[in-house]
Amino acid sequence: MKKKTLILLTTSIMLTLGACKSNESAYKKAYENAKLQELAEQQEAVEPETPTEAEVTPVVTPEPAPTAPTVVERVPMEVHEEKVTVVSPNGGLDNYSVVCGSFIAQANADGLKSTLDADGYHALVVYNAEKNVYRVVVSTFPDRESAAAARDAFKARYPNNSDFQKAWLLYRID
Repeated sequence: MKKKTLILLTTSIMLTLGACKSNESAYKKAYENAKLQELAEQQEAVEPETPTEAEVTPVVTPEPAPTAPTVVERVPMEVHEEKVTVVSPNGGLDNYSVVCGSFIAQANADGLKSTLDADGYHALVVYNAEKNVYRVVVSTFPDRESAAAARDAFKARYPNNSDFQKAWLLYRID
């Protein structure tokens, strides 16, 4: 009788412990899947819109000799058209702006703005309500050419910062 009771007790303990172990790993898998899905949603929200390509216009460079002029093609400028509102105090926005960062959290955008202000820029934080994203604007200009030159100068100032090398132009629409 003692043997049967001991065997029955041992078997029930083993079944109980085995059932608890499988539930623990199921919870862990569900948690990991939820985290992966959350990261994927955040990446989708930050992905930039397909850029509008500018026309490629040839630049003619005259040579001193009486030979034919050399034609050099300009690289198309990446320009996004967005409706944005200025979040930063004391900031105005012209038609074209140089954007160097995009964030879902305003605190992150404000942090980058502070860093750029310390480097001598008068950066702005703007908000795109349609995409629910904050953009950090390094500088703003009334015309496209000035903005493109400023973007190139900004990239040249930070050659080792891969995030700043992705700076692009924003065309503000009303």
